[in-house]
Amino acid sequence: MRRWEYHSAIGLRLTGRQLDAARQPDFGVLHRTMPKSLKISLLALSVVLVLGVFVGVNVHGVRAAGEEAQAGAYNQINVYGEVLQHIQSDYVEVPSIPLVTTGALRGLLESLDADSSYLTPADYKAYKDDKGGKAQVGIHVSKRYGYATIISVVPGSPAAAENLSDGDIIEAIGNQDTRDLPLAVIQFLLEGAPGSNLEIGVIRPRKAEPEKITLHRVIVSEPPVGDTLYENSSIVYLKPIEMDHEHVQEVESKLRAMNKEGSKKILLDLRDIAGGDMPEAIRLANFFISSGTITTLEGQKFAKQTFTADPAKAINTTAPLVVLVNRGTSGPAEVVAAAIQDDKRGQLVGEKTFGEGSLQKTFDLPDGGAIILSIAKYASPSGKQFEDAAVTPGTVVASNQDALFADTDDDSSTSTTKTEPKKAAPAPAPVPDDQLTKALDILKAKTA
Repeated sequence: MRRWEYHSAIGLRLTGRQLDAARQPDFGVLHRTMPKSLKISLLALSVVLVLGVFVGVNVHGVRAAGEEAQAGAYNQINVYGEVLQHIQSDYVEVPSIPLVTTGALRGLLESLDADSSYLTPADYKAYKDDKGGKAQVGIHVSKRYGYATIISVVPGSPAAAENLSDGDIIEAIGNQDTRDLPLAVIQFLLEGAPGSNLEIGVIRPRKAEPEKITLHRVIVSEPPVGDTLYENSSIVYLKPIEMDHEHVQEVESKLRAMNKEGSKKILLDLRDIAGGDMPEAIRLANFFISSGTITTLEGQKFAKQTFTADPAKAINTTAPLVVLVNRGTSGPAEVVAAAIQDDKRGQLVGEKTFGEGSLQKTFDLPDGGAIILSIAKYASPSGKQFEDAAVTPGTVVASNQDALFADTDDDSSTSTTKTEPKKAAPAPAPVPDDQLTKALDILKAKTA
């Protein structure tokens, strides 16, 4: 699925293709025909400049920093320089300096967070040429443990048909290892022309070996907001699929219609919601909260922004409210959940959320490459940054949906020697939704 990136002016927008670029210090251009000593010098210089970008060790930063900070930074530069010299002179074979530099820069960026990336000139050209709006397979991804990891799956999508779920690791896309790809590249490789095939290698928590899967890209259409009435219509259950304008508008309409239907309690299901707009998430949280902080955004050089509730936009601030969350609840949906929990407006039930929510900016580099750098992070009203702490519900209930995908015969999914046709697997028995059951029990016990 297309990833949403945040923009300093409006909080969040679709992708970062048009983010304002800013020039950064030259990393240097290393050429294979240079003498060995010059290569080492230039590579060491590139490390100095890279560190200058990320820890403030440039001409102006060094002058402004304290002596202790300067000494620590220069010590690290010396360590990097010595490592590079050993690689150049003692490695088993003559290394490719450009590849070494690319690997070092990618490792440097990804050590900060999953959303920060280094793009080579070729990567960046493809990134800028990608205009979006392509066919997809219905998954939201981030990076965890070095690999692309599925955050959530869109119901009814090709990925859902293959029983992919949050927590599954995409080891490879085609013949490319996702460990060697920046997140921005992974996201646009998942897209393509309608009807085209996407071959991925998936490691599931329930299987020991990677599984090769072929998905057909389609124009994914998110289902409308699901709504169900429980307990003699006294409880209205609302399930948006994405935190975009259309789905939030649907939630608003259904909340305003509650009184006409006789419903007096609300169950908001934010499980497996990873896409959307931050402004829309703030708007949805405001439906339930009439005052106080909804979220904040702040960075080292990014002045703190506080987003507060507008009483005029609140719709229902008194009805008993329970919110469902799980490990697929990410980004904008986490903002809604945390605001409701910290305001004590409602009770959270389910699992700890994924933990994501930051503002990125793209910086052009002189060689045609770029870095995507997180410059600010969103936090809950209590001050917990989502990327660091996620959101933990007050009532923890583990998901039992994994039982749907339990192992049957490991060999049948990985073997390439069997020629007999596979026997159709029996349809799995329905698995109870313990999280939903617990949430309904809590609401039933509340007085409207």
